[in-house]
Amino acid sequence: MNELILELSEINPREFFGHHNVNIELIKKYYPQLKLVARGNKIKVFGDDERLEEFEQRFQMLMDHFSKFNALDENAIERILTSQSKADYDAPISSGDVLVHGVGGRLIKAQTANQRKLVELMNTNDMVFAIGPAGTGKTYTGVALAVQALKNKQVRRIILTRPAVEAGENLGFLPGDLREKLDPYMQPLYDALRDMIAPEKLESYIEKGTIQIAPLAFMRGRTLDNAFVILDEAQNTTHPQMKMFLTRMGKNAKFMITGDPGQVDLPKRAISGLKEALLVLKDIKGIGMIYLDDKDVIRHRLVKKVISAYKAIENQD
Repeated sequence: MNELILELSEINPREFFGHHNVNIELIKKYYPQLKLVARGNKIKVFGDDERLEEFEQRFQMLMDHFSKFNALDENAIERILTSQSKADYDAPISSGDVLVHGVGGRLIKAQTANQRKLVELMNTNDMVFAIGPAGTGKTYTGVALAVQALKNKQVRRIILTRPAVEAGENLGFLPGDLREKLDPYMQPLYDALRDMIAPEKLESYIEKGTIQIAPLAFMRGRTLDNAFVILDEAQNTTHPQMKMFLTRMGKNAKFMITGDPGQVDLPKRAISGLKEALLVLKDIKGIGMIYLDDKDVIRHRLVKKVISAYKAIENQD
């Protein structure tokens, strides 16, 4: 009798094995000729070589499914262990307008007409500007599209960036390493990622550089190939910053630029690079632009009223 040791990498074993190892017990029923022992993040399998080879392939399929959908249940186990091919069990992640199967099996979709239009624009253009007030889901939808592209292996990495206006892009005086310095500015991006990627997987992606979160100043001199890149809070870029960022685009790259022209934090005399780009690039083929409004707000119901109230006084001369 031979032994095979399989290790769960970047996967929470308790979630994968199920409560009281219910998933492991179910898997055992499909392989009565093998002896399975789950302990920690490893599973030991005993049996003959031919059976062990088949089990290793199927177990990898189970892990791939969990990594993609952040869930594993009885139906998925049955489909995977009895299917003849990957196509028989693996429904495309875009089915039913689902962008990402988030943590705990949460279904993340575009929830409004404009958000769905944003998804369509991103599918048909390599660069998209998503403009709208706070709470319209532009950043969240963008991160979901980036995670979808990474999971579907359409890109090799995700790069998220924001202009750190409050610190004047000079973060050296803050304590901690680069990531700790940036955390206060990047929290909305982290929040979205935590909804969509399991903690162990997310930490591994960040450590390996598969997901990179950096201030806009750190984009200078780079060529961003095979990446889904999101520039958030783009209304706080200057002309040179926006031009620098847009010209970083490399091969097989997707660029999304999100921002709210009504919330510019730049010095009074500075021109927003976002406002300028919207005028300069509006007629270029391959660049999409979508304007979201208060009808797309999916936060608390009061947010819509706050936006409307401020819009009324801002439109007064």
